[in-house]
Amino acid sequence: MHFNKGSWESNRPMKYLEDFSTGQEFPLGEYAVSAAEIIDFAQRYDPQVFHVDPQHEKTRAAGGLLASGWHTSAIYMRLTVDAFLTDSATLTSPGIDELRWLAPVRAGDILSGVAVVDSVRPSGSRPDRGILVNRGTLWNQRREDVMTIRTTAFVLRRGAQA
Repeated sequence: MHFNKGSWESNRPMKYLEDFSTGQEFPLGEYAVSAAEIIDFAQRYDPQVFHVDPQHEKTRAAGGLLASGWHTSAIYMRLTVDAFLTDSATLTSPGIDELRWLAPVRAGDILSGVAVVDSVRPSGSRPDRGILVNRGTLWNQRREDVMTIRTTAFVLRRGAQA
């Protein structure tokens, strides 16, 4: 099966299941978080006062505007797509096994991190694919961990037939 890349994707070689190995690391790029983005995301998806109103007493008591954990998770997703998923023959995902928001993300933070391959194995029921488990960590500019995640994805095997 040939895996087609969209026009938004890079020219790096496609990674199939066989190209991943336990312990393999994918450094994530950097992402600068702005107050406007925190508020916009929260107004749309998580409109709690400490995400949308910098002047509210709850926000001030929390030390200032906080990004939604879901926003932080979406940033992680973007960084992993840019780092390696765009060039991977990923099909779908059955979900997230673990997600932890460890520290607040605030306006002005610069997030970065790493995704590490936890395990790789062929599927027992679908010979054209396998299962890739990653664990990821995001940290801020002070190297404080702000989020950890463990995800599973189905990835095509090299030479798989449609």
